[in-house]
Amino acid sequence: MAPLESVRRAPAGRRPARSGLAFLLLTLLTTVVAGWSGVAVAAPAGPKQLNAADMTLLNGVRLAGLWEMPAGQMAAEKGNLPKVREIGAGIADEHRELDQLVVDAANRLGATIPDEPTAEQKSWLAEMQNASGARFDQIFVTRLRVAHGKILPVISAVRASTRDATVRKLADDANEFVLHHMSMLESTGLVRYAELPPAALPAPQEDSLLAVAAANPGRDLPVGTTVVWLVFAAALVTAGVTTHRLLRRPSRR
Repeated sequence: MAPLESVRRAPAGRRPARSGLAFLLLTLLTTVVAGWSGVAVAAPAGPKQLNAADMTLLNGVRLAGLWEMPAGQMAAEKGNLPKVREIGAGIADEHRELDQLVVDAANRLGATIPDEPTAEQKSWLAEMQNASGARFDQIFVTRLRVAHGKILPVISAVRASTRDATVRKLADDANEFVLHHMSMLESTGLVRYAELPPAALPAPQEDSLLAVAAANPGRDLPVGTTVVWLVFAAALVTAGVTTHRLLRRPSRR
């Protein structure tokens, strides 16, 4: 460690330089005004780490492709209605494209994602495999429409909060695919809207900050905006009072 340079003290009785204190006060004031104007102060760059919400998106998109690609291919081959066969082929093709996007994103991020469907998803595929005719069409449309409806709010939530550019881009792409697939499935006229699961909304009295923490475990609870401005205001007042006292203090001869 290099030796510390000696610090020269100002002669006793000399007033502090007003320009330096004024600059300090101006800096604090500028910081507060910038904050009130919506200008965010960038946080120091740190190592890239994916939180639970980011991984939920990566895993969800990957799992969707792992079972919806074969489901779509099955519909293209054994669908009863021509519309179902057409949509099945389209969904299978688009999920291959989306699956490549999520695999590429996971590779860039160094994340490990699933390589096979879940047990429940495999049971859906078996259910379709054992069905035929109009029953197959109904099962195919119902299963995929419900699945797309479940992952859509996950995509939106992660897109709104993620700090990673790769995850943000994947969320944008996935959102387009999912909305398109929902429209395709609904165009068959087989969606039973009355039987769709209700939206999962937080309780009215639930604190939004706690909801964020629950959705993103491992991250610090965000500080409320009001608290931030109160800290800035307190700092500004303290600096102003100190400056006023120093400038009014009579000099000693």
